[in-house]
Amino acid sequence: MATKLSADQQRRVAEILEFQKTVDHVSKLVTELDSNRAAKSQLISNICESIARQLSQMRQRALSSGVGTIADVAGAMSVMAGRGGGIAMKIRGLTDGVNSLRMQLDQALKQAMTPDPKKAPEPPH
Repeated sequence: MATKLSADQQRRVAEILEFQKTVDHVSKLVTELDSNRAAKSQLISNICESIARQLSQMRQRALSSGVGTIADVAGAMSVMAGRGGGIAMKIRGLTDGVNSLRMQLDQALKQAMTPDPKKAPEPPH
């Protein structure tokens, strides 16, 4: 039986789905970064800047919507992508961060789609 979501739950689910789209995009950028390890430093720098920008924007949206600890993880990943340092360490950290964000968003989506027991409609008599 499909449960009907409240307007607030529908808004929450839409927000989480937008976050998941961003995480998918960042994941593709991290994969691109991984496949271009030996490329010119300018290309690597551009990919890292793009990742940092996407994650920074995601952090801002997550702070305003209050979805779990997603803002914290996105912020830390943004800083990691923007800093210098070893490319292997950066790729490993970003990959772990993407996996963490996916798990958190899946959990948040399950929570958002669970009917609120306090607002459960009374069964018909």
